[in-house]
Amino acid sequence: MAQFLMIIVSAVFINNFVVVQFLGICPFLGVSKTTKSAFGMGLAVTFVMTLTCLITYPIYTYILVPLKIEFLEIIVFIFIIAALVQMIEMALKKFSPTLYRAMGIYLPLITTNCAVLGVAELVIDKAQIASLIGIAPSAMNIGFAVLYGLFAGVGFTLAIVLMSGLRGKIQRLPINKHLKGFPIAMIAACFIAMAFNVFALI
Repeated sequence: MAQFLMIIVSAVFINNFVVVQFLGICPFLGVSKTTKSAFGMGLAVTFVMTLTCLITYPIYTYILVPLKIEFLEIIVFIFIIAALVQMIEMALKKFSPTLYRAMGIYLPLITTNCAVLGVAELVIDKAQIASLIGIAPSAMNIGFAVLYGLFAGVGFTLAIVLMSGLRGKIQRLPINKHLKGFPIAMIAACFIAMAFNVFALI
């Protein structure tokens, strides 16, 4: 139970991929203009992160490592992520055209979203991920990898939804014209990042 809680706290708050590790900034800023599109992007990224860890961890552990071709990991991981994103894109286009149009170009960009690739790279580093969640490197397995991918996606969703809420409130405030748009969004993102970094100091 303690390990499960450590995975949640570590992935969602302490090592949040967006506002702590600064990965996946492009969709974080680009799709956070409305809460609906932000939440949809968060769910899509969570789904891709979880499936990515489920597929890439065993492929790396049981195929690439025994064959001594670990140097191909990034190419293999990108192919897997691209295939998953294509599946999501086709599903959204069929079942939720509004959300598909709201995401626009940012949906295909999940393929090259460094947060998704980052979580795939992180979970195969058994020593690092084990230290984050408080287990021995030898105890690291696919279950921990998938859980970390899932909650890393939850952390991404939390950050992007918070950002969309802030941007919605900011739009109703009398902001200096020089700060409107991207500048004030970056300032809001900095405050969110500072809030999340407090968890790392506890």
